[in-house]
Amino acid sequence: MSVMLVYITAGDVEEAREIGSELIMRHLAACVNIIDKMESMYWWDGKIESSSEAVLIAKTVPELVEKLTETVKQLHSYDCPCIVAVESKEGNSEFFEWIKSHTS
Repeated sequence: MSVMLVYITAGDVEEAREIGSELIMRHLAACVNIIDKMESMYWWDGKIESSSEAVLIAKTVPELVEKLTETVKQLHSYDCPCIVAVESKEGNSEFFEWIKSHTS
């Protein structure tokens, strides 16, 4: 069995909470972690930008990543939100089962 850790950045902690709440309510993620006040540097419109963001890490199953991604894109304020899914095949199997039991 594997689970997916989906790394998402948001404009601020409130946006991360709104997105996270929707993912949980729709059973697209069993759990989300929110980390506030991350400093980001990136290229945008041909120049280097810097801003404060929040990080959202959603825990889900592989078959829900596409739907989760589409949901985040609909809710997100960014034109091109960062949504990166990383598969984990090893870890606490009881936790993996818990994630599976709380996603549809």
